[in-house]
Amino acid sequence: MTVGPARAATPPHVDVAELVRLRAHHPESVAEAAARRVRRSLLGDSGRLMIVAADHPARGALGVGDRKLAMANRADLLERLCLALSRPGVDGVLATADILDDLLLLGALDDKVVMGSMNRGGLQGAAFELDDRFTGHRAEDIERLGFDAGKLLLRIDYDDPGSLTTLESTARAIDDMAARHLPVFVEPFISRRTDEGRLKNDLSAEAVIRSIAISSGLGGTSAYTWLKLPVTENPDDMAEVMETSTLPAVLLGGEVGDDQDGAYEKWRGALQLPTVRGLVVGRSLLYPADGDVAAAVDTAVGLL
Repeated sequence: MTVGPARAATPPHVDVAELVRLRAHHPESVAEAAARRVRRSLLGDSGRLMIVAADHPARGALGVGDRKLAMANRADLLERLCLALSRPGVDGVLATADILDDLLLLGALDDKVVMGSMNRGGLQGAAFELDDRFTGHRAEDIERLGFDAGKLLLRIDYDDPGSLTTLESTARAIDDMAARHLPVFVEPFISRRTDEGRLKNDLSAEAVIRSIAISSGLGGTSAYTWLKLPVTENPDDMAEVMETSTLPAVLLGGEVGDDQDGAYEKWRGALQLPTVRGLVVGRSLLYPADGDVAAAVDTAVGLL
């Protein structure tokens, strides 16, 4: 498959049969594609980052809005990703090994920032969701494949002992990445269980401030640590929240909602803050309510 022109507005066709053929007969093709991939620096001339995220499926989080299995069709997801990556101003992608391997085979990752998703063990809805083991990319995998950064999720529930395991393993992952001079994007939340047992992230200003303070201090050095942060419930609180750390940060997209314009406005304001360097957004761009992936991506790029 050849990705379409730089300003393509329709998804390119993904030949699943060819992907399966390569995987079955030539598994070494993945490493070969990684070795010949054209690399770039993490930050371009603009000093900003626009990353498309697609690491949700490996945590069993396949839903988009009221469509519970929206991300379960891999060919459709890959086509949406290839379209998003072809849009001007999109710097790269965050995903798990299976998706990045597909994108390598499709030739879609040249001159893009490639971020490996490191811990996907905290399956959505599981009793062990907060004991979020590192089941994805290791630091040595990211280095071996010539990828550019890693990302990890850190949810902390003061009432759940599993959070301590995740905190400790997160610190060691930060150390492993720093030892290789590789950036790692830490996505922290203060979380709690609802009465129904569902895990909920606290997006109040105080909770996000605490999550930043805790995550910024993990590991033996913060030299290669970035933060991946939500916009607070009240967007006006973001200026105070972002005073908590000098680590560079990107904003995450969060759940898909009907008010996409409202989400854009929240991002627009926070992107003016001095430590905020860009966006890492997934479902709200890949599965916009109106179905126009190119327009959603272009709008988000325009905010930078």
